[in-house]
Amino acid sequence: MMINIKNWNVEDSSFWNEKGNKIANRNLWISIPALLLAFAVWMMWSIIATKMKAFGFNFGMITPEMNAVQITERLKEINNLYYTLPAIAGLAGATLRIPNSFLISMSGGRNVIFLTTALLLIPVIGVGFALQDVNTPYITFAVLAALSGFGGGNFSSSMSNISFFFPKRIQGTSLGLNAGIGNLGVGVMQKTIPWIIGLTFFGVVGKDVNNAFGEPLSGFQNAGWVWVPVLVLVSIAAFFGMNNVITGTPKLPSTLQGLGKASYMIVLGLVAAFIGTYLLIDLKLNMWIVLPVVVILTLLLMKYATPGAIKTNLNKQFAIFSNKHTWIMTIIYTMTFGSFIGFSAAFPKLCQDIFVFSNPNDPSYLNPNAPNFLMWVFLGPVIGALIRPFGGWLSDKVNSGSKVTAMSTTVQILATIAVAYFVIQARNSATPETYWWPFFASFMVLFLTTGIGNGSTFRSIPYIFNKEQAGPVLGWTAAIAAYGAFIIPKIFGQQIEFGHPEYALYGFAVYYAICLVLNWWHYERKNSGIDC
Repeated sequence: MMINIKNWNVEDSSFWNEKGNKIANRNLWISIPALLLAFAVWMMWSIIATKMKAFGFNFGMITPEMNAVQITERLKEINNLYYTLPAIAGLAGATLRIPNSFLISMSGGRNVIFLTTALLLIPVIGVGFALQDVNTPYITFAVLAALSGFGGGNFSSSMSNISFFFPKRIQGTSLGLNAGIGNLGVGVMQKTIPWIIGLTFFGVVGKDVNNAFGEPLSGFQNAGWVWVPVLVLVSIAAFFGMNNVITGTPKLPSTLQGLGKASYMIVLGLVAAFIGTYLLIDLKLNMWIVLPVVVILTLLLMKYATPGAIKTNLNKQFAIFSNKHTWIMTIIYTMTFGSFIGFSAAFPKLCQDIFVFSNPNDPSYLNPNAPNFLMWVFLGPVIGALIRPFGGWLSDKVNSGSKVTAMSTTVQILATIAVAYFVIQARNSATPETYWWPFFASFMVLFLTTGIGNGSTFRSIPYIFNKEQAGPVLGWTAAIAAYGAFIIPKIFGQQIEFGHPEYALYGFAVYYAICLVLNWWHYERKNSGIDC
């Protein structure tokens, strides 16, 4: 099979029907499981954090000389650190999306997808070892969470790559399938990990100590090991089954050249991610300081720390930043995907804190009537992922992504306010479990609307930007939106510690309203000048 394809014109219907369709679909159906696994590894901390609390991981922060009051305060601090692990993964994943946004044009889609999928083996093997001991230091988990950001970064390169394989008329559907089924990895993970840690198939090392819910500690490490075999298989499939096409990579490289360039750019993103983690954990800087520092540092590293040939290519792609619509679509897309991935990262822990460990004055209190939230939380990411292709398809059908975005955003605002209402009711009730189902239903609507908006906004981008800029813009907007996986868990963690998680939801609702106005003014109103 030819790896580098120099003749590629999918807008030509005869070429598409005779040759392009088969090649494009083969690449798509290898890309989808690779992206699914990337999301699973990236978001695995959303479940690991809940189980850490159940198993009593305290990172050595509680000592025998502490009195009851000190222990209570320290437990609140530790609980915030549980939220910080998925936030670190979110920070790293979003940061790595920035270099991933530009990888396809330099390194080739097949080379990039193989490399970024294979790199996921590093964090999952590390997690398999780290979870064997409740005394593993927090810094170890922080580093592994940052490395799991490889999975978050993959989205930008994956979506950029697929955009070059399909004609514009069906990009809403093809991108929706890649992203939607890929996003399904979050739900697959959130169902798989609670089930697999109850087994000892991978638990060859570790003590069989049970937690409060009767699960063996030795099974906890399965949260990492379970992904190793499938990652190996999909990496092999990407290496031997995918292609580099000239429309995506004007100077088609050899395999070694492509892997080398991609590796270098990923390392630059990883440096920025680790610096951000250091600022957040060791220096304890505010998240709103850490976030712009990391983004700016990543862009500076890419602009000034790259070899000449790469720098020339990057400078051409940096032209997207002079287009105001790059920034507008970044804000709007962050509302959709940023909310989806942020809620996916925080939802299980939020459920645990509101309905299980439901006494804010006693962090060790267990509600005896608490719902089995881990049986249900996976449905949110699954709904958001499965509905995403529908958002792209519906946008293609009505010939307007902005119209679908406006409708989904309106419902998204109402759902956010409803979730906040039931959080307040549960917090003020002696029986918070009575509000579980309305809370859960409202959150499912929230996931539904973020999924539809994911598909509709991605459909709009190829209509707003030309072919040369659409790929980098797809990657860039996805990169910034992914910081939702950093922002939302951190905000919820802080507000849970302060006792007012509904404040976070009020803030999100205001942001969504701003996005609704932006979408209307620039794309939906009659004289906007852009039909997308």
